[in-house]
Amino acid sequence: MPQALSSFRQHPPSLPQVHNVIVHRSAFGELSDIGTASLITVNPWAVVLSLRRTLVSLTLNLMAAVRATRAALPLMLAAGNGAIVNVVSVNAFLPDPAVMDYSAAKAALANFSKSLSKEVGPQGIRVNTVSPGPVATDLWLGTDGVAATAARASGVPPEEVADSAVRSTATGRFTQPNEVADLVLLLVSQRAKNVTGTNITIDGGLTTTL
Repeated sequence: MPQALSSFRQHPPSLPQVHNVIVHRSAFGELSDIGTASLITVNPWAVVLSLRRTLVSLTLNLMAAVRATRAALPLMLAAGNGAIVNVVSVNAFLPDPAVMDYSAAKAALANFSKSLSKEVGPQGIRVNTVSPGPVATDLWLGTDGVAATAARASGVPPEEVADSAVRSTATGRFTQPNEVADLVLLLVSQRAKNVTGTNITIDGGLTTTL
């Protein structure tokens, strides 16, 4: 058995720990007093110079998923089946200096997921990722979201910032949260039982490369 799988079985974290991670991950900002909006900057060098901010971003966008996976894997290995879907981002392959730490964390999560799919596939466990573009959530459209933060820095109305974010997409709109959820549900269902190690982009055609 690969060493990583042996480690998962010998030292599994408690399930209450992963419950906390999942709640914090979905709350966007509960992990520290920094919050999500402060992870957005118009000065890319602020990311490089702020170690604390970078560590918070890596914890929220990479390690939360790694810890949740580490907690769930022993149960899946014992059952001989399972499906993991990690939500990545188009920034994993479209790096943006304005969210340098976020882009790096999501790229690492994509790599982690792909590598894990190769390791646990023979044990009946599938691992896939979903990469959304701009999604109509508070992260983008809230009072302290990306659009509002960029608007305060540039003097442009938040609505114009939001419009510019999706102007170059084929559909010309934000992805809705339920559309991302539907895709995740498809990947964990039996309809996708031979799909693993795959990333599916849902960005309204924002990504133009093959």
